[in-house]
Amino acid sequence: METERLTPKKYAMNVLNGLAIGTVVALIPGALLGELFKALLPVFPQGEFVLNATSMSNSMLGLVVGVLVGINFKFTPIQSTSLGLAAVLGGGAVQFTAEGMTLNGTGDVINVGLTAAIAAGLILVLGNRLKAYTILLIPPISLIVGGGAGLFILPYVKSITTLIGHLTAQLLNFQPIVMSVLIAIIFSILIVSPITTVGIALAISLVGIGSGAGNLGVCAAGFGLAVAGWRVNPIGTSLAHFIGSPKVSMSNVFAKPKIMLPIICNAACLGALAAIFNIQGTPMSAGFGFSGLVGPVNHLNIAGWSVGNIIVTILVFLVAPIVFGVGFNHLFTKIWPIISPEDYKLELA
Repeated sequence: METERLTPKKYAMNVLNGLAIGTVVALIPGALLGELFKALLPVFPQGEFVLNATSMSNSMLGLVVGVLVGINFKFTPIQSTSLGLAAVLGGGAVQFTAEGMTLNGTGDVINVGLTAAIAAGLILVLGNRLKAYTILLIPPISLIVGGGAGLFILPYVKSITTLIGHLTAQLLNFQPIVMSVLIAIIFSILIVSPITTVGIALAISLVGIGSGAGNLGVCAAGFGLAVAGWRVNPIGTSLAHFIGSPKVSMSNVFAKPKIMLPIICNAACLGALAAIFNIQGTPMSAGFGFSGLVGPVNHLNIAGWSVGNIIVTILVFLVAPIVFGVGFNHLFTKIWPIISPEDYKLELA
């Protein structure tokens, strides 16, 4: 376990990297397969197994994040898995009832990260002091103290998340184009933060054009980051930004916020298109963007599957974010060189 030269910045990056990658790993099965198997369910009832499996994957987000955070800290397997147990408990996905316990959703993503940070600090303090008793004491101490601390702060963190959601909802009082531009920009930023865009959208019941704008903001981040990092990242890593989640670049954004300039501009343009073309959506689609085709499919379910709507959907959800991504990336790297392609390079295990 590496404890030397562990600065506060390195500590935060270890947690954020684990949170970013863990979110993608846990949510990508549902994002890729969820809408497809829901549509196939009437003719392929066996698909219920896939939906159940992806639902379970969503609820294991805390466990996955905790283990990955432990790996980032170079913890031992015992310490990393103990950290995972603490994170899944503190995240709130596990609901306790008189009959036992159930898994409900992903939990609060912000609290998953905070719980992981608390438990990691606890493990660092204990270090190797427990020696032969590590396997006996680290799991219960991490779970009860770290996970318990996470459960204690969970209601307060949820309140903050809800407050952010209500502030976002106030944008709906503006004119459609202004509102859509602002919501798209906010969601393009939230999707690369520890805050769950799905949770925000669900908390404020973001529907209609507001949902469409948020959805396109997520698309702007996904395609924009993929385009910007195409030359310096592996193909799979670049594709993961829009097939999976832009959160894979979360630690990079925290370290170098300027790399969001092309993304914000991209989101502003897409937000305007949401109002102009009346792009609709649901609270769930507002948080997933293009991933798993959740956004496009939900818009077409609302607007109708006509040839015209399909063409508009392809242009707005796929063509426009790529074109704007290329254009604004060229602007900020060549014409006004504020950023460079290397700023988007990710070091992922």
